[in-house]
Amino acid sequence: MKLKRFLLRYYPPGIILEYEKGGYLRTKSIDLLDLTPKTNPDELVAEIRRSEALITESRADQVKQLIIRLQEKQGQQDHHKFCFFKELKAHILPLTNVAFDKSGSRFITGSYDRTCRVWDTASRTELHALEGHRNVVYAIAFNNPYGDKIATGSFDKTCKLWCAETGKCFYTFRGHAAEIVCLAFNPQSTLVATGSMDATAKLWDVETGEEVATLTGHTAEVLSVCFNTVGNQLVTGSFDHTVAIWDVASGRRVHTLIGHSGEISNVQFNWDCSLIVTGSMDKTCKLWEAATGKCVATLVGHKEEVLDVCFDLSGQLIATASADGETFRIFPFFLFVCFPV
Repeated sequence: MKLKRFLLRYYPPGIILEYEKGGYLRTKSIDLLDLTPKTNPDELVAEIRRSEALITESRADQVKQLIIRLQEKQGQQDHHKFCFFKELKAHILPLTNVAFDKSGSRFITGSYDRTCRVWDTASRTELHALEGHRNVVYAIAFNNPYGDKIATGSFDKTCKLWCAETGKCFYTFRGHAAEIVCLAFNPQSTLVATGSMDATAKLWDVETGEEVATLTGHTAEVLSVCFNTVGNQLVTGSFDHTVAIWDVASGRRVHTLIGHSGEISNVQFNWDCSLIVTGSMDKTCKLWEAATGKCVATLVGHKEEVLDVCFDLSGQLIATASADGETFRIFPFFLFVCFPV
C-alpha cells in the first residue's frame, strides 16, 4: 500500500487517507470523534500510528499539523446569520430535488422537465444541463467528498452517471422494472445504490457501469437508501413498513427491522455506524442498533406523518420533520439511549 494524500474533514473531525493498493486508488478514514481543543496532538499521533500502518514516522508531523488545524477549527466561534441569498429560475417545470457538492461552490437541481442542471453557487451561472432522461429526474446526488461525479435517478427506470466537470454521461444503469426514487453513492465513490418502485434496490459499479447486485426481499416500494460511513453496509426503507440492513460485499440481508406500522419515509446511519434512525408515516421515529437490529427507542410527539429524519454530525441529536405543520422536533441523543421506550 502506498499513501497518496490526506483529505481533511472538519465535521465530524477526521482525516481521510487516500492510498494505492493493487493498482487501485482507495480511501479509509481516521475518525477523531473525541477530539477537543485540549487534546494533546503528539499523544494522538502516537495512538494513530499504533493502529494505522500507513502513518509512518515521516508522515507523523504532517498528521500532527492536520490535527492542529482541526483543533483550531473547533475553537472558532460561529455566529452565522441566515438571510435570503439568491433566487434562480432554474427549470420550466417544478423541481424535485437539490444537492450541493462538499465545498458548496456548486449545486444541482432535478426537475419534472426531465433534466438535471449544474449551477455555480456564487455567480448563479448554469454550468451544465444534464439531458437524456425520458421522464422525471427525481433523485440526484454528488459523489461527495470528491464532487467529480453526479448520479441521477428517473421515473424512466434508469440511473445515469455523469461527469460533474464536463456534463458528459458516463453510463446509463438499466435494470429496474419501475421508477427510481432514491439513490446514494458509497463513501469511496465506487458504488451507486438505487431504490425503486419495483420493491428492489440495486448496486452499480461506478468504474465499469455494471450491475453488482440486486437486493430483494422488500414487498413494496424502496423509498430510501443510505450507506454507512465505512461503506460496508446499506440500509433500505420501504413502503412495506420495514427497514433492511444489507452487507454490501455479498448482497446478503443482515437484519430486517420490524416495528413501524406505516410506510418508511427515510433512513439514516449515524456517523460511527452504530445506530440507524427511521422515520415513518405512522407518525413516529425509531432508533435501532445497527449490529443487532434491535429497536432501542421510539420517538413520539408528531401528530401526522414523519417525512424526514436525520442525525446531526456529532451524533448527539436527531431532527424530524412532519406533515403536522411543525417545522421539526429535535431529540437529544443522550435522553433516550439509556431509557428505551
